[in-house]
Amino acid sequence: MVLDQFDPAPTTPAEDDPGSYNLPVMQQFRENGGKVGGPFEGGSLILLTTKGAKSGVARTVPTLYFAQPDGSLLIFGSNGGADTHPAWYHNIKVNPRVTVETGQETYSALATEVPPGSEERDRLFAEASAEVQAFADYQAQTERKIPLVLLSRKD
Repeated sequence: MVLDQFDPAPTTPAEDDPGSYNLPVMQQFRENGGKVGGPFEGGSLILLTTKGAKSGVARTVPTLYFAQPDGSLLIFGSNGGADTHPAWYHNIKVNPRVTVETGQETYSALATEVPPGSEERDRLFAEASAEVQAFADYQAQTERKIPLVLLSRKD
C-alpha cells in the first residue's frame, strides 16, 4: 500500500468551525509545551492532525493518549460517548497518515485501527479505561463499539 505524503503543518480551527471549542486547549498546549489545565490537566495529551476524508482539509484536535511499549500511541474514538464516531476517525480510515504534536516535538505517524472485536482491542480498552474511567463511562453511554487507534511514528 502506498501512502500519500500527507504531513501538514499543524492547524488551528477557525472560530466558527466545528471543534472551535478546542481552540483554548490547543493554544494552551502549544504555548506551554504540551501542558494544559482544565479537564485535561495532568493527562497525556497530543494534538492530532488528520486530512479530511471528503474535504482534504487538515484538521487538528486534542486527544488523550496511552503510550505503548513499542513506542506507538493508543487513542480512543470516544467522541465523549456520543452515538457517532469522531470526525478524525472517519478521516484516518481514508487517510491514515497523520501528524502528532506532543508539545516537545511534531512528527508524522500512521494511524491503524485495532481490530474491532479482537482480544487485543478488549485488552487495550480494559487497561486504558482502568487508568481513565471516563472511557468506560463513554462506552456505557453508547451502543457503538468505541474504536481504538494506534499511532506509529513514521519519520
